[in-house]
Amino acid sequence: MIGAASLAFGAVVAVVFGTWLFRRVRGGRPADERESFERHREAQAREPPVELGDVHEAGVVDFSRHHTGERHAVCKVEGFVVFVEDVPADLEVADVVRFKLLSFNRGHTSATATYLEIVS
Repeated sequence: MIGAASLAFGAVVAVVFGTWLFRRVRGGRPADERESFERHREAQAREPPVELGDVHEAGVVDFSRHHTGERHAVCKVEGFVVFVEDVPADLEVADVVRFKLLSFNRGHTSATATYLEIVS
């Protein structure tokens, strides 16, 4: 007959395997989180399509709050995220702005820029 220790070990193995299988089938992460993670990995693997000092125009896709509480416009240049600071309070999503790139983040996956003007 099978001992109690063998049954307990078998139960632990079954639970671990079941958990692994469930995560494998489900993907391990919610779809939005997986998509965001994949986009971040792709951004790390490519060179930024912009250079420091460049002036660009782009539409505002969203707004974010810097850790200081300052409101930044989120723009994209060829899919590359640029956080534009010093934006006017009346700026809205879909407005097109001109900005100058100031710096990259540590992994060069996004950049910070300063607002120059709204484009009519």
